[in-house]
Amino acid sequence: MSPTLKYAVAGLGIVSTATVVALPFLTPAGRRGVVMAALITLTVQIAAFWGIFRFKNELSSFLAAWIGGTLVRLAVVAVVAAGVVRNGADGAVPTLLALAGFFFGLLLLEPVYFRDGPTQTVEA
Repeated sequence: MSPTLKYAVAGLGIVSTATVVALPFLTPAGRRGVVMAALITLTVQIAAFWGIFRFKNELSSFLAAWIGGTLVRLAVVAVVAAGVVRNGADGAVPTLLALAGFFFGLLLLEPVYFRDGPTQTVEA
C-alpha cells in the first residue's frame, strides 16, 4: 500500500472519529458544517501529502510542493471563512473550528507516513 493511501486511510479514521464524537453536541447547522469541513480537509490534505511525498527526493520541487500546499490550506481556510461569514451561516463557528482543527491534526500525522524508505533530501 502506498504511503499516500496509508495516510488517507489514517486521516479518514481520525477525522471520522472526531466528527462522530462532536456531532451529538452540535446543532444541525453545526453538524453540516463539521461534515463539510471534514470533507474539504481530507481532500486538500491528501492532495498536499501526495505532492510532498511525490517530490521528496527533489529538493526544489519538494519545497515548491510544501509551500504550495501551505498556501492552498491558508486559501481554503480564508475562502471558507469568507463564505460562512458573508452568508451568515448558523454553523460558522463549528465549521471554522473543525476546519482548522482537522488541518492541524492531519498536519501532525504527515511525518508518520512521510518516511517510507530512504530519502535524498534529508540525510540521517
